[in-house]
Amino acid sequence: MDLDFTDDQSALRDTLRTFFEKESSTAAVRAAEPLGFDAALWRKVVDLGLAAIAVPEHLGGGGAGFVELAIAAECLGQSLAPVPLIEAAVANDLIASLSDAGSSSSGERDARLESLTARAVAGELLATLALRPATGDLARLVPAGAVADLVAVLRGDELLLLRQPDRGPAAPGGAVHNLGALPLADCPIDTEHALVLARGPAAVRAHRRALSRWELLTGAALFGLGSKALDIGVDYVMQRKAFGVLIGTFQTIQHRLADNAIALDGARLLAYEAAWAQDENLPTADTSATMAFLFAAETAYKTASEVLHFHGGYGYTLEYDIQLYFRRAKAWSLVAGDSRAAYARLAHRVFGAAPAPAPAERAG
Repeated sequence: MDLDFTDDQSALRDTLRTFFEKESSTAAVRAAEPLGFDAALWRKVVDLGLAAIAVPEHLGGGGAGFVELAIAAECLGQSLAPVPLIEAAVANDLIASLSDAGSSSSGERDARLESLTARAVAGELLATLALRPATGDLARLVPAGAVADLVAVLRGDELLLLRQPDRGPAAPGGAVHNLGALPLADCPIDTEHALVLARGPAAVRAHRRALSRWELLTGAALFGLGSKALDIGVDYVMQRKAFGVLIGTFQTIQHRLADNAIALDGARLLAYEAAWAQDENLPTADTSATMAFLFAAETAYKTASEVLHFHGGYGYTLEYDIQLYFRRAKAWSLVAGDSRAAYARLAHRVFGAAPAPAPAERAG
């Protein structure tokens, strides 16, 4: 494993850092609240081809890999860009791979799936992934569900593709209010018009792989968020004075900043190792993705929380940027559910038999 970037990857990182710093200022992030979606920025992201960067070239995508997507996710996290790049990229990859494999059950459905896939890859439709299996006829707390046109959801042993009515930038629907300013929504399932992407064990495997890819990319985004929060903290403690001296000279603050910096280095390593494992199709790829996500979530939240406390009461006020990072550090990880349950499932996956699924997973 060589985690040094190639020249092309380094150029991509520099380009995207510049792009997101310009297009996703903290003023733009605030303006996108409470829904958490900037339609104009999303169009620019689509025009860059980022949402289809991992889709094979013969299907209209960029033909790159998940390392490149992780770079994009890291840059997104640093700027808190209010666009569902991760969800769209994962869903586009999932839909395109199953469409290419001819997984649907009839010629008519093949034609519909091919058309929807082409439009999603081209950026005409915004696709997303329901992280949890459906509960009855409802996909709950779907990331980007309030603005998505297409939702891939696992219902029982079927992986379905839903066409959402009246969704998208012009008409967000069913948004679930949250302090992280995420376009979450509960999406009803119309089985009569849903397309079946896969059935049986193949459907479960495809959803699990898509979920692991969401985890690794969200882990990269959380690392980006945490690294920017740390920068905000260092800048603040080198300006703020208490008792006539800079608080950055206090050893307790120095030690905590140093600990966070080291932990963030580990989060970065895990995220890019997980992305590399996906590109290499290693047997450990899904486990690495979960590890990367959980560690990055914990590290980003701890970093943002401590930096907020360094600000004192100011940190909680809307005028200061750190509260934007603090709220999202918590919210981005909670989209996937309870981290304690995820740690338990990960331990059983690595060391023993898998535990019984959570109630939401049994329902459906």
